[in-house]
Amino acid sequence: MKNFLLDPIRILKGPNKKASTSAVLVVNNLIKAFGKEAKDKAKELGIPSTPSKELVFAPCLVDPHSFLTDHLNGKIETLDSLSYKAACAGYGQIAILPKACLWRDKPEHLLPLIKAVPRDVLIHLWGGFSQGGQGKELSSHKDLIKHGAIGLAENESMITPELLHKGILLGESEERPILIAPRDTYIQGHGIAREGVEALRSGWHPDPVASETVPLAIILEIQRQNPNANIRLMNLSTAAGVSILSNSSLKPMATVCWWHLISDLSKIGATDVGIKVSPSLGTPYDRKKLIEALLKKVITGVSVHSRALDEAETKKPLMERIPGLSAYHLVLPSLWQELIEKSHWSIEQLWEAISFGPSKILKLAPEELNIDSNRWLLFDPHKRWIQTVHKKEGVYKSSSNQPWEGNKITGKVISCGLNNQEN
Repeated sequence: MKNFLLDPIRILKGPNKKASTSAVLVVNNLIKAFGKEAKDKAKELGIPSTPSKELVFAPCLVDPHSFLTDHLNGKIETLDSLSYKAACAGYGQIAILPKACLWRDKPEHLLPLIKAVPRDVLIHLWGGFSQGGQGKELSSHKDLIKHGAIGLAENESMITPELLHKGILLGESEERPILIAPRDTYIQGHGIAREGVEALRSGWHPDPVASETVPLAIILEIQRQNPNANIRLMNLSTAAGVSILSNSSLKPMATVCWWHLISDLSKIGATDVGIKVSPSLGTPYDRKKLIEALLKKVITGVSVHSRALDEAETKKPLMERIPGLSAYHLVLPSLWQELIEKSHWSIEQLWEAISFGPSKILKLAPEELNIDSNRWLLFDPHKRWIQTVHKKEGVYKSSSNQPWEGNKITGKVISCGLNNQEN
């Protein structure tokens, strides 16, 4: 779909704007006009009108943090495959965490990705807060920011309060965001499911709620002592954590992983690929409170937190498996069903959570629909299709840790102006 007039169609142009029913003209994948002007220009060009009142035409989505281990020679994910999958799912921007084959804690580890062939999907890089992600010595924050890091991030767990405080006091981040996970691996132990009735019934090793609330309290105290620090909380996951953040005098921006909004321990079995994630999957009550916090903007935005794994990894015993999911194409359909169809959110509220909010976390301008821009997506909330993990090669290859294989999915991004297939 490179040339089309959609009339009527639901259109959301950007943040702080109401979705409306109008017309849009796209020529060579570029937005050319809206409303009456779109109809007039389409008539001149001989482009017929296509009624699309059930579809949504909106800005691209933004992912505040995901993984890319090896951007050139990755066994299951490369920069090309990631960009392709993101574009197909309507994601226009992705911020990549520092954990990789070469931990991105030095400028020379950032430059290969920064100097990569320009592509429509914008790739941002988190620089490592500590050297090698070990949480022992600080990396050169000033050099990382100077050479293109969008901010500083650590591993998926809390570093020592002393090192975090030291890094903030040095002030070399130049007001860039600092992404920290409120997760204590020592308290978590071998736990893979949040403690509660569901974990007990299923026999899973429980992950205590304290593994989130204890580090969260420390981070919030450091934020209180340093009110100008741009701390970001990575993937809040418990109702208790939501309560602590809600009652905090200073509320740093926070993310929640999409999977924690649509799944919980009552919906998933021991053999499902989605049971092993980080942070641990919670109870139905956790999920309810996370959704409420996102609606009230206590939580700022939704992360994909994608980590592509191969079949050999996903077939390992549960305790040995690397945690994580990879499924950009499932995020918008599942959140539409959960938040709009079931919880009666508006389109504006959903896009605040999956596009505009994540841009705020990254301190970037929001995605918007602009004339002569190809940064748009076309979403069909009613499209029915089967989720299948295909064994393909090149940019089309699929990771094996995608949920819902063989399930019927409702909703799909059926077109997007972004083009990364030729890179």
